[in-house]
Amino acid sequence: MRRKKKKLLYRPVGIALGALSGAVASAAFKQVWKMVGDEGDAPDPGDEDRKLGEILLAAAIQGVIFSVVRAAVDRGGAVVIRKMTGSWPG
Repeated sequence: MRRKKKKLLYRPVGIALGALSGAVASAAFKQVWKMVGDEGDAPDPGDEDRKLGEILLAAAIQGVIFSVVRAAVDRGGAVVIRKMTGSWPG
């Protein structure tokens, strides 16, 4: 199968995995922030009552969690596709 066609066939799987990874990462971030933050909810960048350091810490933690979850889910999906089809997607 041609590489372009493989990428096209994998696209819906990638979109679904992206949505799944976003939901998982969001739930994980909320749990982590409950342990790290003083208040229950993570600070919004526009919240003038929260300190800049707290806002940046929340953004950094959220970015790391989203990146790691996304990479793990994408890699796992590619491995499953390879096992099903015999070739690596994309």
